[in-house]
Amino acid sequence: MPLNLSRVPDKLVDSNVESALAEDIGTGDITANLLPADSLAEATIITRDAGILCGQQWVSRVFKRVDERINVHWSVADGDALTTGQILLTLEGPARGLLTAERTALNFLQTLSGTATRCREYADKVEGTGVRLLDTRKTLPGLRAAQKYAVRCGGCYNHRIGLYDAFLIKENHILACGGIPAAVLRARESAPGKPVEVEVESMDELAQAIEAECERVMLDNFDLDAMREAVKLNDGRAELEASGNVTLETLSAIAQTGVDFISIGALTKACDPLDLSMRLA
Repeated sequence: MPLNLSRVPDKLVDSNVESALAEDIGTGDITANLLPADSLAEATIITRDAGILCGQQWVSRVFKRVDERINVHWSVADGDALTTGQILLTLEGPARGLLTAERTALNFLQTLSGTATRCREYADKVEGTGVRLLDTRKTLPGLRAAQKYAVRCGGCYNHRIGLYDAFLIKENHILACGGIPAAVLRARESAPGKPVEVEVESMDELAQAIEAECERVMLDNFDLDAMREAVKLNDGRAELEASGNVTLETLSAIAQTGVDFISIGALTKACDPLDLSMRLA
């Protein structure tokens, strides 16, 4: 950890696109069918907001899935900073296909760009501190991989992708297993090689997690003084991750305590979509 989701596999993008198009088109786009079948058009997609671009794979796939004859020409790349009024891409092909694909393509692009934009805002707050900002599993159902990719486009990092690739042992797991040492031991035995992280709520629990030699400890809702004390007690033996009620206003102070990571649910769950528009020429 942190995990690097540098590109989303094509099969996951295809799954997202197929599902989104199915719910929008249903039995057919009856409005687009008002246009002549042989009508061709050109279009541009622009942004009315400044932000960070994310979503090229999904947008390109939407248009090609609706009609292979549509040509997509990008003027920017994922991760690029955008200015108000900027042209993001141009399109040419059958008019029916362009209009049918429009809303689904914009939905992906505005949502993922909004996520990347929020992440860049947070990342800029801790630039130069050495702290890495992590996302969480608080993502839109069905768009986990897409949003986690957007997080990286915005300059932040991925925590575990799901429940399968790393342990995060929390209060209920600890209670059910009979304590932190027992829970960590079970994790090592059940899935050797998988990273183990333990969430703690006190210095005593922190000491137990360090003694159990887990890779990372999550400091749950520690105040700033407690974080600094935790860093001193840990003395570099485990990675430390701060979590709980992190805001833009508190971010810099948390970063300066010496923790290695800060996890923030707002990176993916509290994002404003960019305002985008497609215009036919």
